[in-house]
Amino acid sequence: MGVEPENTLRSFVAAQQAGLDVIELDLHLSKDGALVVMHDTDVDRTTDGTGPIAEKTLAELRALDAGHGERIPVFEEVLDAVKTPLQAEIKDVAAARALAEVMHRRDLVARVEVSSFHDEAIAEIARLVPGVRTALIGSRYGADIVDRAVEAGAATVCLNIRRLTLEIVEHARKADLRIIGWVVNTQDHLRLARALGLDGATTDYPEIKRTGRFTA
Repeated sequence: MGVEPENTLRSFVAAQQAGLDVIELDLHLSKDGALVVMHDTDVDRTTDGTGPIAEKTLAELRALDAGHGERIPVFEEVLDAVKTPLQAEIKDVAAARALAEVMHRRDLVARVEVSSFHDEAIAEIARLVPGVRTALIGSRYGADIVDRAVEAGAATVCLNIRRLTLEIVEHARKADLRIIGWVVNTQDHLRLARALGLDGATTDYPEIKRTGRFTA
């Protein structure tokens, strides 16, 4: 989020208070297998620490300052802090397996959609959690992103709006896929999302909801 420390409980609560429809977050596994919420693979950019998440235990990660004294949250803390539906991005098959355990234990199929850049992670979570809603993310992609999503069993594609074309939108519609654009932080991108008839968009700025209903 662009107005609060990124991927912190503070940011998720602010997004909920702003009335966003869905909150997007990113999941990584700590060295000891905890599902922690952070975008990058390392802690350098958003905390006062350095090094890869995968090389730190949960206790080591929790000792870091993620901004304004906030700690790096674990996934279940977010589940408890907000009631807004979530879109959880996973980075690999191992994270899919850890997330599947939480989803079964807490009955999250209706509340949590799972997204990933990686086809195999989407296929794995779908295998482990029957009925889960999934989304394939694309940054540098072509029309094949639609075929990949269909093959992985995803119902949605989340696509970099800077590369999105009407051709890809039409191809996705023919495949009965929902289309989410990211990141929509400007009025120009908001107008483009509307012109293309997207189902929604991801934004860092909840105030953009005044002119559209999106995820944060």
